[in-house]
This record gives sequence, C-alpha cells and structure tokens, in this order.
Amino acid sequence: MKRGLILLFLILSLTAKAQVRIAGKIMDNRGKPVNGVSITLNGTYDGATTDSLGNFSFLTTEKGKIILQTSIIGYRPFEQELTIGSNPITVNITMKELVTELKAVVISAGSFVASDKNKGAVLTALDIVTTPSANGDVTSAFKTLPGTQQVGESEGLFVRGGSATESKIYMDGNLVNNFFYSSTPGIATRGRFNPFLFKGTIFSTGGYSALYGQALSSALILESKDLPEKTEADLAISVIGVGGGIQHLAKDKKSSWGISYNYTNLWLGFAINKQKQDFFQIPVYHQGDANFRIKTKTGGFIKYYGYISANKTGFKNNDIDSVILKNAFAIENLNTYQNINWRENVGMGWKLTTGISYSTNKDDITNELQDANNQKQIITNPSFYSFKNFTLNNRAQYAQIRFVAEKKLNGLNVIRFGSDYFYSKEKSTYTLYDGSQFTESVTDNLESVFAEADVFITNDLAAKVGGRVEHSQIVDKWNIAPRLSVAYKFADNSQASFAYGLFYQNPERKYLPTVASLDYSRAAHYILQYQKISSQRTFRLEAFYKKYSDLYKTATSLTGREVAFNNNGFGHATGLEFFFRDKKTFRNVDYWISYSYLDTKRDFLNYPQSITPSFAANHTAAFVIKKFVLPWKTGFNLSYNFATGRPYYHFAYDHVQSKYVIGDAGKTISYNSMSFSVNYLPNLGKKNPKAFAVWVLGINNVLGQNQVFNYNYNNSGSRKEAVTPPSKRFIFIGCFLSFGIDRTQDAINNNL
Repeated sequence: MKRGLILLFLILSLTAKAQVRIAGKIMDNRGKPVNGVSITLNGTYDGATTDSLGNFSFLTTEKGKIILQTSIIGYRPFEQELTIGSNPITVNITMKELVTELKAVVISAGSFVASDKNKGAVLTALDIVTTPSANGDVTSAFKTLPGTQQVGESEGLFVRGGSATESKIYMDGNLVNNFFYSSTPGIATRGRFNPFLFKGTIFSTGGYSALYGQALSSALILESKDLPEKTEADLAISVIGVGGGIQHLAKDKKSSWGISYNYTNLWLGFAINKQKQDFFQIPVYHQGDANFRIKTKTGGFIKYYGYISANKTGFKNNDIDSVILKNAFAIENLNTYQNINWRENVGMGWKLTTGISYSTNKDDITNELQDANNQKQIITNPSFYSFKNFTLNNRAQYAQIRFVAEKKLNGLNVIRFGSDYFYSKEKSTYTLYDGSQFTESVTDNLESVFAEADVFITNDLAAKVGGRVEHSQIVDKWNIAPRLSVAYKFADNSQASFAYGLFYQNPERKYLPTVASLDYSRAAHYILQYQKISSQRTFRLEAFYKKYSDLYKTATSLTGREVAFNNNGFGHATGLEFFFRDKKTFRNVDYWISYSYLDTKRDFLNYPQSITPSFAANHTAAFVIKKFVLPWKTGFNLSYNFATGRPYYHFAYDHVQSKYVIGDAGKTISYNSMSFSVNYLPNLGKKNPKAFAVWVLGINNVLGQNQVFNYNYNNSGSRKEAVTPPSKRFIFIGCFLSFGIDRTQDAINNNL
C-alpha cells in the first residue's frame, strides 16, 4: 500500500513538472477588460475563460509551436502563435470590438423613429393609432412629440419655427405632393392615407438625410408594408362612414394583392358634434386604393400602391366686413396617387432601389357673397366686396423618378448614392365676379444627385456624411447642400449626437409665377442631442439653432395676387426640447411627456419687420398615458396638449411710407385640449372566433376648453374675429372587424 502511494506521488510530481502555465489579460481597443472570453489552444482541450477583470490562466502539457485562439460574441476572433517550452508564458491581448446592429450607437439627432422593430424607436407604429388626440391621423400623432406646433386652423406639420410648407412627406422614398385633403378656410384637413398602410415612420425635425431635399424644416419619411402575414379582410363602421378591404397572400407567400374602399359622410358626425359653420354641403369622401407586392427570385421586392379620392364640401360663414352678409365657400376635389418601387440585389454586395410616382390633383373652388336669404350679391363699391365672388379651378400633375444604389461594407458601414428627377405642372384659372378670366401656369423640372455614407468607427462612434446637389427650372440655379451627423455612445449606453446641414427650397406655388429673378430660400441647422433608451424608458434632450436666409418677400401684383419678388427675407429659430417615455414605474401603464421651448423671429412674405410668426408658440407640451385592463378587455388612453398663446397681427399698408406696418397685434389665449379614448375587445380570449372586433369611443377636447388659433380682420382692420375650432368637442364611435387574422393585438400595446 505504501509503495503504491509513493508511485502515484512520483507520477503526479513528474506530470506537474511537465505542465506549463499560460496566463494573461484581455482588453478591448479602449483599454477596458473583456469578461467571458473563451481562450483555447488549437486542437486541444486546454484553455480558460476570462474573469471580470479580463484575466485568465491555465496549464498545458503541450510542447512546441501551437496557436492560441480567443473568441467572444461581439468581438473579432484573435489568434497568436506560441512556442511552448518549460517556462511560463504571459500573453496580453487586445480584441477589436465588432460593429454590430445590436450594440452600435444610433445616429438620431433631429429624428424620431416609429417602428415596431427599430431599437431606436421613440414611438411604435401602434402608438400612432392609439393616441387619442390623433384620431388615426399619422401627422396628428407626431404633434405629441417635441418640436411641433398645435396649429388647428391649417393642416400640416409646423416644426421648429417653420411653416407647414417647409415640411415634406415621402412614401417609400417618393415625395407625396398632396398628402392632406385640400385646404378649407379656418378648418384644418387631415391626411389622406390610412396609418395601417405603413410599417415604419421617421419624423425628422431637422438635420435629415441627404437623400431628401426641398424642405427647410423637416421630413416625414413613411415606409409602406411588405407582404401580409396571411390573407385577411377588414370592415369598419363608424359615425362618419363605412369601409373595408382585403389583402390576399399567394399560397407560396411570395406575392400579394389588396384593395380597399372607404365612404365617409359626416352627416351623423355633425349631428352629434354641432358645427359653428353652416354646411350646405356636408363633407362626403370616396376613397379607394389598390396594391400588389412581389418577391423576386433574386431576393428583391416590387411594391405598387395606387390611390384615388373624390370629395366635396360647402359651408357658409358670416362675412367679416358686414353684419348682414355671408360667404358661401364650396370645394370639389379629385386626387390620384400612384407609386411603384423595385428593390433588387444586383451583385457584388450592391442593392439598387428605383421608384416612379405620378399624381394628379383637381380643385374646383367657388366663393359667393350672399345676403340673409342666401341670394348672391355683387357689390362693387367698396371694390374689395366684388372680389368675394369668384371661381378658382386648379389642375396639377406631379411625377418623380428616383434611383438609389447602396453597398454594405464591412460591419455596418454603408455607402449610397442616387438621383431624383421631379416634374410638376400646375395651372390655375380665375373667374371674377364680372365673368372675366385669367389663367396662370407654373412648370418646374428639378434634378438632383446625392451621396451619403454611414461610417461606424466603433460600436460607440459613428457618423453619417453626405451631400445633395439640385437644379430647379424655376430658380435656374444650382445649390449644394452638405449634411453631417455624428453620434457617440457612453459606457451607460446613453449617447450624444450632433447634426449639421444646409437645406434649400423653391418658392411656394401660390406666390408664382413672378417676373422677379429668385434664388432658393435657405436654412442652416445645428442640432445637439443627448438620449438614453432602454426597453422600458426613453429620455431625450435636444437643443437646436436654425438660421434662415434668402427667404421670400412678397408684394401685390397687378392682378391683385400676392407674388414673390425678392429673397431679402431672413430669420432664426432657437429651441430646447425634452421627451421622456416610461413603461416601468407604474405597472401596466405607459406614458410619455414632451416639452418644447421655441424662440423664433423672421422677416418674410409681407411682414413689415422681423417678428415671431403667427404659427409659433414659445412653449408647447404634451402628456399621453395608456393603460390596458385585461380582465375588462378594455384599453384606456388619455392625452393632454398645451401651448402658450400665439401672436397675431394685422398688417396695414401705409401710403405715406409706401410699405406695410403693424396696425394691430396681440397674443391668443393659451391652447389646452384633453382627449380620451376607450378600446373594447369583446373577442379577446375566445377560441376560434369568426371575426375579431374592436369597439372604439373617442372624445377630442373632452372638457370643452376654449381654443383660439388666430384672428381674422376686416378690410379696414377696425374689427377682428377669433378663429376657433369648428366644434367644442368631437365624439367618435366605431367598430372595426377583421377576418382571417387576429387583429386584437393591434389594439393592445404589446410593450406594456
């Protein structure tokens, strides 16, 4: 027994003497230890794993030359040849971190992303349709984010001191020229497109990509859905109309087609929600669309979307220049839009995207001065009364051809370049009170080229560098617009971003044609952002400065129209914005808070001097809260929007000084509006129902708070009237049915 123990001890001693210790430390390229790295000798079982300080140590009996290997997810594998003798070996290793989408910094200065999959998303696509104050309108949901203004008398996005015409909207890369229904006096119209059409949205409040242009303030970039999950149908019935559609998926799941039709008649809605206007033609809308989607054999994708809309409305308002007369306004609109895009992999890592869009718009507008008996009145003295009887016929065509080539390099690095060609032709025919007519037409051909690169130096440092060059027939000049965004991620996964860019825009159509020689209006954006995003919380703080130059100044032409006559306008906008979203603090409660401070002045159009525009408030804020109560199968949503008073002005022409002066000025009352909605899902939890239903009740401005958007003045400026909403509240009741696929989850925020 003793001899056996002695023999075993001798064997172990000899073995120990034959082993060599290999030890070291593994750091990343920033000098920080890397925990959990696997270290092995190639072809053996000898190895170890680094501890929290990056240290490792193991013994081996191997001799001679051998390869030491290290590996861990998120880092480039490392190899080093060792010569193992009898002495211990110390190896210090630096591993390079791979740039991966999971860990990389997000370039986000000036942009809000709405997507169910994007890790930088501030709002999901579902949030857009469950925000009570939005009423299912894409752009209205973004008015709960910082940077936007609560302008209720006119449609569009008013962003960071810019007018609505300074914000452009794109679908699948192509410009949508008439995204909103045609304007009506004092009533903001909504967007034409169903929010369920889109799978992703980027709302850039400044510093947007070089792929887009002709917008001084912001870009709203919409991406339509690809193939549906399965064949499905839907039906909607509400107090404002009915609608339905079908999306059919092929058996091989490589193609689909879909059609839908919606009929809207606001008769019942107006009966529930009393309007201040006297409608002699209740708004009626007919809207239909069609689409197809095809996967190509080489992994590409073809999308087509076509849309047609017809609507008409007419109402009467008291004439501000008289106590007995009134104006009868009517409009009929026909709008079409078609968009086809082809995305294809063309080899060598290149992807090519091409798009063609074509749209038309027809507006037939009449205005008639009437007496108390609704009889037309032609009054020529004073002369301004005579121009209250007119007919305006607008006809417009728009087309765009676009291609973008993109190549993904190592990691997340990408280069892309492309070109746009835009064609537009707009024709207006005015018929005056005496039957005389004059016609004006404006045609533009705009070409542009652009290039951009996403450069990820590390997972923590990235930049987007690009530029855009444009030439417009109207201006007949070239512009060059550089763009730059840089982002850096800190150790706590928060990040800071900076963005800079120059942005150019043509004069608005309503100020053309003109005999003046014009240049592009221009804005320079400087944006600094800090944000921290986790799965349950989002915090963003952003400061910006915008400098406007070459803004258009207007004057009255011989025909009585306001036209652009020079580029002597200028301005600035400075602001600070805050956004916080929290799904963690309160169980099953999701809420967000946004706040914006804006200091802006500009001298443009017929402004007599540099002043704060009438569409800009110094302070705006929004609060949105959502809770779904599963036992009740019901979701509750509430939003509150606030803005301080906006300035209003009356510009009077001073014949002595031969220029406009401010005849009257003031500020409106603060804007306050609380909206509430309830979603009830009766089929939730039931097995194999034939249809999935969602009942919706929504009330805008539920407290009936007074709102004044602006003031209208009579011709002499001696009297003014407040511009207010058409009704104190708007109540919506509807039922949405889906067949073939369970849509109940679309009404439950799955992030709760």
